[in-house]
Amino acid sequence: MELVVLVDEQNNEIGTAEKNTVHSTNTPLHRGFSLFLFNYQKQLLLTQRSFSKKTFPGIWTNTVCGHPSPGEKEVDAAIRRLKDELGIDLGLIGLNPHERSTLVKVIAQYRYRFADKNGIVENEVCPILVAHCDLDPQPNPNEIENWKWIDWKEFLVEIKKRPEYYSPWCVEEAKILEKILRY
Repeated sequence: MELVVLVDEQNNEIGTAEKNTVHSTNTPLHRGFSLFLFNYQKQLLLTQRSFSKKTFPGIWTNTVCGHPSPGEKEVDAAIRRLKDELGIDLGLIGLNPHERSTLVKVIAQYRYRFADKNGIVENEVCPILVAHCDLDPQPNPNEIENWKWIDWKEFLVEIKKRPEYYSPWCVEEAKILEKILRY
């Protein structure tokens, strides 16, 4: 049973709930994370969400998103989900928390609420993380339908031309990263 951490608007923990019961048309605010993984050629790894996903099935998005478990740091959750969803092991598990946080960095804080075409809501306090790796994924088909590397600058043009092709949080987060990253 996977739990998500329920929070108030100030990101104070107010409880937990089973992940499979949280996402509905009235999703409570909870903690998440959103990771953008780049290779060393400044390409972003995009993923297409599995068509079996409860929220935003089949939509293209940033590398990996998920929920920290109770007591888990966002960086550690991102490392865990990167391995679970894409088979990418950054080899950071043996490092101490400070060392991990220098390789997978929280770049900005973010808060969003979006409903998909079925009315299922994502409602998260969701820090934006960035990491770098040249490994190609071996996706879990229950999580990921497809994937591709795309040049960062090309992606920024693409989301302006066709924002509906991507998850709404990915589009907004990319605009935030565009102001911060020097790629």
